[in-house]
Amino acid sequence: MPEIKQIETSLEELMPLMKECLAAGKSFRFSPRGISMLPMLRQGKDSVLLSPLPEKLRKYDIPLYRRDNGKYVLHRISETGETFTCIGDNQFVYEKGIRREQMIAVVTEFYRGEKRHSINEPAYKIYCRLWNFSRPLRHFAWRGINFLRRHLK
Repeated sequence: MPEIKQIETSLEELMPLMKECLAAGKSFRFSPRGISMLPMLRQGKDSVLLSPLPEKLRKYDIPLYRRDNGKYVLHRISETGETFTCIGDNQFVYEKGIRREQMIAVVTEFYRGEKRHSINEPAYKIYCRLWNFSRPLRHFAWRGINFLRRHLK
C-alpha cells in the first residue's frame, strides 16, 4: 500500500481541487478543524469522506456548506424543508435558513483514526438520534455545571 502524504492547508485553498473531484463524481477525504462536531469528529484525529450531494438531503445528513460570510461549516441537518436547519453535535444554537445552493458536499463516511465508518451503519444511526434527542438535556446539564463553576469559586 502506498504511503499517504498528509498536508496541512486551509479549506479555502483545497476548495478548487475538492470541487473538481466532486464534479467528476469522486469523493474527497479531509480532516475538519474545530470542536463543533465533538464527540463524533475529533480535530487532528478523525477525517471525513465527502461525496457529491444527493438529489435529496435528509435529516441527520452532514453537509459541508458555505455560510453567507464565506466560512465553511460541516454540521448536521436537524430540519429539512425549503431551507435547512443545521447544528454541530457540540452546539446548542441552531443555524436556520441554509440553502441548498450553499451546500458543496455531504459526508458519506468518517474515520475514527483509520477505522472506517459508514453513515449507513445502524450504530451511527442510533448515535444520531440519541445525540439529537438528548440535546435539551445536555444543554440544561451544561448550564447547571457552568452555574456551579461560577458560584463555587
